[in-house]
Amino acid sequence: MPSASFPPTARLHLPSEYADALAGRRIGRGALFAVTATKLKPVDQTTDTLADASTARLGLIMAKRHAKLATTRNALKRVIRESFRLQRLELPAADYVFRLHKRIDICSLTALKRLARAEADAHFARARSITTASR
Repeated sequence: MPSASFPPTARLHLPSEYADALAGRRIGRGALFAVTATKLKPVDQTTDTLADASTARLGLIMAKRHAKLATTRNALKRVIRESFRLQRLELPAADYVFRLHKRIDICSLTALKRLARAEADAHFARARSITTASR
């Protein structure tokens, strides 16, 4: 059984990769995040892209206008990355972008992490169910 990891090939790096993923299908929109996904294209051997058509990749957009404190933004990113790391091998091969779409209300960081984890898990479950239903 392969171990759950988050290698550099499982991340979006270039602005063009984010643009392609944001132009894709919306998976869902919850209390905190809007999630979009696009299917991966085959790897072009002539260019030096990090795209791997066999795995899911993750991109995160946490705007400062929605979460003023860096600790809040970093905590949200850590929670989503951890959820993705544990589910990456079960997800369909696509580029997933989590975008914070709403201003964070004042609450404890622990409560915010719990809410973010529950929402991330729900979005990933929806991504799995969408692809199994379309097969």
